Amino acid sequence: MAIRPYKPTTPAQRGMTTQDFAQVTAKKPLKRLVVIKKGSVGRNNQGRITTRHRGGGARRYYRLVNFKLAGELTGVVEQIEYDPNRSARIARVKDDAGSYHYILATKSMKPGSKFSVGEEVSIDQGNRLPLKNIPTGTVIHAIEMQPGRGAQLARTAGAGAQLVAKEDKYAQVRLPSGEVRMLSIDCLATIGSVGNEQHQNIQVGKAGRKRHMGIRPTVRGVVMAAADHPHGGGDGGRHGTAKDPRTPWGQKTLGYKTRSRKASNKFIVRSRHEGKRR
Repeated sequence: MAIRPYKPTTPAQRGMTTQDFAQVTAKKPLKRLVVIKKGSVGRNNQGRITTRHRGGGARRYYRLVNFKLAGELTGVVEQIEYDPNRSARIARVKDDAGSYHYILATKSMKPGSKFSVGEEVSIDQGNRLPLKNIPTGTVIHAIEMQPGRGAQLARTAGAGAQLVAKEDKYAQVRLPSGEVRMLSIDCLATIGSVGNEQHQNIQVGKAGRKRHMGIRPTVRGVVMAAADHPHGGGDGGRHGTAKDPRTPWGQKTLGYKTRSRKASNKFIVRSRHEGKRR
């Protein structure tokens, strides 16, 4: 994927870039694989705001991406489509039974490409098989954390993990964050990296585009009143220099450990923070 610049007809559009949709081959999704998406605007099932600065945005349908492809099947890619709910492109595939699925499109995937799912399929781009049958050093994505649960790791645009070792019932996978984690060798993964790798290089350029994405403005704590944020208050001088950084609810940030006594800690061989300490 390439990045397409805007013509600098306004100050906001100078330096602004957008995605190149040349890879996308279908204008509309398959009706049977979309559902109406109701915006949660950052709230949980109790109505409490759990993610701030969310709301508004363009209306969009949710594409039913199948992250649980398993068993023995083969298929062919019919279309590469745009998905407004994720950074990666999705592929509309038709399996040998005549059923349609949406899957994450790999970097080399295009209409007519074939893919297979199974225990002993070939090590080709887009094929899905267990970690125990994948050679070490292979780049993979859409990885399961528990067998049968569906892909949870390395699903964003351009993401690719690496299978670094296998020992007994576990495989060691280096994730895009740098973390090395142990996973069951029975977990499924897809060969290759996710496409649309230039997504992270897009320059948004203006606030209106963020509002279309459903992201509302963020206000710094140091410019708030003391009643609204621990960083707030003051006499108009330099703010925040004498206070340790905290969240709006008083929780410490920047180096304060929030992950403790987690059951999955024992599966982390190397933390994603270790490389930053050197």
